[in-house]
Amino acid sequence: MKILVIGGGGREHALAWRLARCASVEAVYAAPGNPGIEGVGKCVAAGGGKPDELLRLAESLEADLTVVGPEAPLVAGVADVFRKAGRAIIGPSAAAAQLEGSKIFAKRFLSRTGIPTARFVSVDEEAGAFAALDRFGLPVVLKADGLAAGKGVIVAQDRAEAESAIRGLLSGRLVGAAGSRIVIEEFLQGEEVSFIVLSDGRNILPLEPTQDHKAVGDGDTGPNTGGMGAYCDSRILTAEERRAVLDRIIAPAIEGMRAEGHPFTGFLYAGLMMTAEGPKVLEFNVRLGDPECQPLMHRMDSDFAEVLMAAARGDLAGARLAWREEPSVCIVMAAAGYPGKVRGGDRIVGIDDAEAMGATVFQAGTRLAPEGLVTAGGRVLGVTHSGPDLASAIERAYAAASRIRFDGMHYRKDIGRKGLKRWEVARR
Repeated sequence: MKILVIGGGGREHALAWRLARCASVEAVYAAPGNPGIEGVGKCVAAGGGKPDELLRLAESLEADLTVVGPEAPLVAGVADVFRKAGRAIIGPSAAAAQLEGSKIFAKRFLSRTGIPTARFVSVDEEAGAFAALDRFGLPVVLKADGLAAGKGVIVAQDRAEAESAIRGLLSGRLVGAAGSRIVIEEFLQGEEVSFIVLSDGRNILPLEPTQDHKAVGDGDTGPNTGGMGAYCDSRILTAEERRAVLDRIIAPAIEGMRAEGHPFTGFLYAGLMMTAEGPKVLEFNVRLGDPECQPLMHRMDSDFAEVLMAAARGDLAGARLAWREEPSVCIVMAAAGYPGKVRGGDRIVGIDDAEAMGATVFQAGTRLAPEGLVTAGGRVLGVTHSGPDLASAIERAYAAASRIRFDGMHYRKDIGRKGLKRWEVARR
């Protein structure tokens, strides 16, 4: 197969890296890709990135399958355009992509289908939002309705912070038009888990559980980001918890979308809070997570391309994915200023040294300059490693990360630590 990957971040580098290792794959293209992807495939211009332009690109490359990384093209309807032209693609229709494109749509869908989630209200003006705060205790969660690149969620610890965030969201100052409507919801107690499945509209194939680290600072402090690291480990959820997630959340979501006339095909990402009452949905995404994709692809031990093609053809029944037992850990190395105003152009050194230690360094916000590889985005690299157990994987990933340098570089020092604490408690 010839496969086209849409996107140019760390998730897309990880996808291209895994697909290039599949026996069924002849060539991997990425649009627009990044310098790291050039090591495993060929980067091609994406033009304006509109659905019709991406279709013409896939046709010119004679791509057998297109895999969409980011959410924006899916919300814009790229999957609809491809399917109308008879070209295989992984991703939901624009109608189904509303599960991520609109937080209000997603919350109302959850309510209609009885899928467990936090209590919420939706508002579009300050007075109503301030009044709604009285319905929830503190802390309280505020979410922009539209796409906000992972920065549209604020957990306000007190009333003043909540009112300031409401003003910032509704005025457009924080996330632009994405915040013209907001969701206010109760704060859930528990531990967050990312649970992703692949669906052909009816059949469901679960991936391994992962845990993202959204806050910029150690101990989940500071503002939310697109994700500062993740790990993938079978032990994140017990067999009973996995069954509860599939039975109470995933299966009703897939069936609910199909019943409403919008069969969901592609990756459904459920951001969960594992509460004392069981799993509850924090959010739905309609694609692989970033950085969750990096440790997932690192752990996978299957011909992923064949499975993806089966999903695109509506023939996922009976498909299986094999996984290496070793946990994988991804540490995101961020640029100066992230998640605020980011500085670019800082020279990156040490990637070869890190990979000589057995790590795989997935590139995200990078570009080639006359002086070499430089930063060109907020999340720059995803240093990924595995080990016989989680502690070893964490140690190896951080040892590799220590070999990389660029001015302004910062990263969390506690990726995966919650997992270690969980096992310590279980042993007592």
